[in-house]
Amino acid sequence: MLIVEDEPYLAEAIRDGLRLEAIAADIAGDGDTALELLRVNTYDIAALDRDIPGPSGDEIARRIVASGSGMPILMLTAAARLDDKASGFGLGADDYLTKPFELRELVLRLRALDRRRAHNRPPVREIAGLRLDPFRREVHRDDRYVALTRKQFAVLEVLVAAEGGVVSAEELLERAWDENADPFTNAVRITVSALRKRLGEPWLIATVPGVGYRIDAPPEAGHEGENRG
Repeated sequence: MLIVEDEPYLAEAIRDGLRLEAIAADIAGDGDTALELLRVNTYDIAALDRDIPGPSGDEIARRIVASGSGMPILMLTAAARLDDKASGFGLGADDYLTKPFELRELVLRLRALDRRRAHNRPPVREIAGLRLDPFRREVHRDDRYVALTRKQFAVLEVLVAAEGGVVSAEELLERAWDENADPFTNAVRITVSALRKRLGEPWLIATVPGVGYRIDAPPEAGHEGENRG
């Protein structure tokens, strides 16, 4: 999970307490750090203090909701008035816990949010012997586990969701990278090449020259497939 809290002693105490409950957590002491962590990592839950330096906890909540990730948000704040709670829920918070609080109550709320999230987990996708589980972030090919980097998984997820349709390099760059990615970079080609090798032969990712990439069922023996370069 991600803890966004500008009081370092409190943040570290929460993190250490959660660790004893087998809950791993990263800490962001300000809004800019929180946004950066959210950009590069995938979290199950975010606990947000509302009054933090940089972009506020409210702004972080808006960004999470706008991303469409479905990540549960727990407001963890001293703002305890009913109006504060109403505005927090209005921003998209799934739960609201006011300071001071007992760690045990925080753990109970986090586990409840995680159970609720599990009921709404995205479906497992299967195509051409490939099985991709977005919730567990796992990929199997013909029952063989395939270890992927975060970026390789993101690219594969977009390709699998297209269900055999062609996805352009520009779309992959837009959906698997961020808005600051260089449109002239060769990162997509390099990542697809590495992903293809991780998945193994026969190649599953076909290159459609001048158009993009797609998941392609392995060709039958004796027949040439599309360009795999």
